[in-house]
Amino acid sequence: MALARLGKVFPKTSILFLCDMQEKFRPNIAHFPQIVAVAARMLQVARLLEIPVVVTEQYPQGLGPTVPELGAEGLKKFPKTCFSMLVPEVEQELGALPHLRSVLLCGIETQACIMSTALDALERGLDVHVVADACSSRSQVDRLAALSRLRQSGAFITTSEGLILQLVRDAADPRFRQIQKFIKDPAPDSGLLSLFPGQSPVFS
Repeated sequence: MALARLGKVFPKTSILFLCDMQEKFRPNIAHFPQIVAVAARMLQVARLLEIPVVVTEQYPQGLGPTVPELGAEGLKKFPKTCFSMLVPEVEQELGALPHLRSVLLCGIETQACIMSTALDALERGLDVHVVADACSSRSQVDRLAALSRLRQSGAFITTSEGLILQLVRDAADPRFRQIQKFIKDPAPDSGLLSLFPGQSPVFS
């Protein structure tokens, strides 16, 4: 009998995807500043733990550059027009990581580019960890339904702090002191609890 997928994550077998956090989305995406702040926290941890990072931009000629507060200056940006982040150039990046097992996914919009990216990665046999407090949409109905749909399709729905602690694994790790600085304060409220006035279709 095959073992169930547990969704354990390790820095050496993971990659962080930061999807389309661009200027033109700023006024329209619910909780945009909070989403970007959480994704920036994930990026800081990825750098500390030496996790590779992919940053995409949806049609940057029209939708503008990645917002500066993400802290992604110096990282290559992969332009795209399709909804999935797995464009050929990103596929090449993945091909250079023979031990890759887990995609850690942040960005916008949950029902569009996050959904398409997650499904493509799952289809390739990768585990996908959707950082719920670092993903949003214009419509919170779309956000909620997409998180539920992603879970149905086999993605792991998690939070930034939960994922960070899984990655570092041990308080004795010499990097944990630095990690503590990132998670000392709770992640900013990105409106998730307001989506679940009763039983959650995502977590039930």
